[in-house]
Amino acid sequence: MGAPNPDTAPSRTGTRRLIPPWEYRHLRVCGGTRIAAGILQGGLGVVTLSFGGNDAKTYRWSAFWLLLGVLNVAFGHWEMTIARPRVTVYRPCRRRKRAVSRSGSC
Repeated sequence: MGAPNPDTAPSRTGTRRLIPPWEYRHLRVCGGTRIAAGILQGGLGVVTLSFGGNDAKTYRWSAFWLLLGVLNVAFGHWEMTIARPRVTVYRPCRRRKRAVSRSGSC
């Protein structure tokens, strides 16, 4: 009765629950796309505010675009920090004594 079902996928933990699997496999591309879209939406907010007029509708639309842009840039930055390469440990190469080659390569 309590036996695990081998057909079910293992549960996801941490950030894998928040980000869809296809997006988690391509975090750099998705993060860069989100940042670019956020910059574009921020630009739309500035253009709407500049040329829209002085009524409340203009301010609502520009606030909408600016908020959407800020959220996209923030989420894209978060995805890019997740996708950052892990720190590699520097291991100097071992120099072997070679009779043929005297170059300084490893």
